[in-house]
Amino acid sequence: MLKQQGFDTIVIGSGPGGEGAAMKLAKDGRKVAVIERHDQVGGGSTHWGTIPSKSLRHTVRRMMEFNSNPLFRAVAAPTRLSFPQVLGWTQSVIRDQVSLRSGFYSRNEVPVLRGRARFVGPNTLELDTGRGRVRQLHADNFVIATGSRPYRPEDVDFSHPRVFDSDTILSLDHTPRSIIIYGAGTIGCEYASIFRGLGVKVDLINTRDRLLSFLDDEISDALSYHLRELGVLIRHNEEYTKVEARDDEVVVHLESGKRVRAEALLWANGRTGNTQDMGLEDLGIVPNSRGQIAVNEDYQTAQSHIYAVGDVIGYPSLASAAYDQGRFAATHITQGKCDVRLGRDIPTGIYTIPEISSVGKTERELTAAKVPYEVGHAFFKDLARAQISGQTTGMLKLLFHTETLELLGIHCFGDQAAEIVHIGQAIMSQQGEANSLLYFINTTFNYPTMAEAYRVAALNGYNRVA
Repeated sequence: MLKQQGFDTIVIGSGPGGEGAAMKLAKDGRKVAVIERHDQVGGGSTHWGTIPSKSLRHTVRRMMEFNSNPLFRAVAAPTRLSFPQVLGWTQSVIRDQVSLRSGFYSRNEVPVLRGRARFVGPNTLELDTGRGRVRQLHADNFVIATGSRPYRPEDVDFSHPRVFDSDTILSLDHTPRSIIIYGAGTIGCEYASIFRGLGVKVDLINTRDRLLSFLDDEISDALSYHLRELGVLIRHNEEYTKVEARDDEVVVHLESGKRVRAEALLWANGRTGNTQDMGLEDLGIVPNSRGQIAVNEDYQTAQSHIYAVGDVIGYPSLASAAYDQGRFAATHITQGKCDVRLGRDIPTGIYTIPEISSVGKTERELTAAKVPYEVGHAFFKDLARAQISGQTTGMLKLLFHTETLELLGIHCFGDQAAEIVHIGQAIMSQQGEANSLLYFINTTFNYPTMAEAYRVAALNGYNRVA
């Protein structure tokens, strides 16, 4: 046992939430340390989640653009990349991200301690650094930012070489001819796009009656249509009874009696918070059945000096939100209060092919709340910039109050959707008359641009009420 070492705050986890907290604390002059159990900083977002899947998707999307462009087809044969080849680019992006984030800690003199942390008292951690070495660390405050991992049901053999989750799929060393993706949430839909773009036969098994039911119905329907256009076979309202992993294939037995076969299985059905073996229960901090920690509006747990942020607390489980949560928790530690909160409307970015982004209310929500609203559409096929780039699939959809013209929801499907949505988000966040459909009608946009879709959609909607 090594000598106890003290800090003002110890942050457990170096993903977006942990990084946000550590950087804010360091800037405020606090003595802070970060604990990371992996060899490199960045957390699941950098190594297994956000960065890898989006990098894979980007490369596959560019390959698809090349192969579908008539100019390129005239001078070159279609290009077909393998899964290991696109992973190569992904690994280079991960290395760049690790280098960048490591620099943040070194420049701000925040030590990153390697090992597994376990609470042995309200203000004391044991850090197991491996090879039998354990050291004690003391702090006045703690921020738990340990993230989450793929949920693994006990009756599925994840040790089998043909069975993967969203972490281990990054170790796939070949391009399978076929794959079953069980779970049609954000991760499942994104990987369905990626593998289908590589020419893999994809069965997407959805346990619900529609894809991504939190989206506006029109956007969800568009996603279903275009995934099917790519060649993805979607099976709704299905539950597995057994997963049979064989030497040459995987067979998923469904309650409906179907037996779906493929060379590989990607399990993408749920996530579990990383809270096991941390000694939290002895402190009265009891995670729920999915390993998630309950917190108050200031991200404090049942122990007021122990905070939790990011995926380990559940919704919204977004890297972008986790970083802000970390900063807000750190502000509460240093100032005793934090008047800043996550925005009421958090944008959702889903990197399918094409991608999706939304902020604000859906038609279903507005109808249920009896809010009088109208709709404005701009279809990408009618935009000059989309015609130039060849990215004509998609649309921008604006929902606004019939009487006040206040923006209520923005939903985008198509190329650059996750970028386009932020223009509308900025206007939605304004108060009073500044949040109005008229902003887009009376503002001059560069031409040709994708942003011009806001003017087109606004005029389309205004014509319905004028």
